[in-house]
Amino acid sequence: MKVLAVIPARGGSKGVPGKNIKELGGKPLVAHAIECAIQSNCVSKIVLSTDDEKIAAIGRQYDIDVMKRPAYLAEDNSNVVETVEYMLQEYDEDFDLIVLLQPTSPLRTYSDLNNIVNLLIDRTEIDGIISVVPMNDIHPARMYNLMENDELTPLIGIGENMRRQDLKPVFYRNGCFYAVRTKAFVSQKTFMVEKKLAYAMNPDWLVNIDTMRDFKLATLLYEDWKKETINN
Repeated sequence: MKVLAVIPARGGSKGVPGKNIKELGGKPLVAHAIECAIQSNCVSKIVLSTDDEKIAAIGRQYDIDVMKRPAYLAEDNSNVVETVEYMLQEYDEDFDLIVLLQPTSPLRTYSDLNNIVNLLIDRTEIDGIISVVPMNDIHPARMYNLMENDELTPLIGIGENMRRQDLKPVFYRNGCFYAVRTKAFVSQKTFMVEKKLAYAMNPDWLVNIDTMRDFKLATLLYEDWKKETINN
């Protein structure tokens, strides 16, 4: 299996300025993603896609491929699918799998990455794997639509009065891993391919950094996550 690990890292960010080079645990967020891919024994090539020279310089320090992203793929509304399509066109070689490692979800390990790749090797009928976490306290049964008169209507029709432990579990994409067969990605133009599996991770370490609050939470969780990871 030839596996391409893609790390998308734009320079611009409104929620957290300079987000991808902001330091967590003494290293930039983008470095956490790079190291996860480097430590894996399943990754054939690592490519960092960026429009920012400071981010590119970090990638060069790790001696990985750095691909300059065109301006039209570096806007606030740019689609990561289009970025990966552009990257595939730039490479002459073919890859069996693509794994997206977003710098904004840094609490993951290379062991998780290896597990996901091996699952795709074993489960040939599946085209993709998405990392998720179970959501207990935040559940659709506890969510509402707000009407014009401020009246609340349940988002879903059942479960409003049920105990949390009696609700059917739901799962949330934690942003750590999106793995897909290249053929399925090219044909369906998405990482959310039709035939996909869940890779469940520990909800205690759920961090997806889009705001300063998210970054502060990541800072609080990081040292405990690191200790648990090392011990296990």
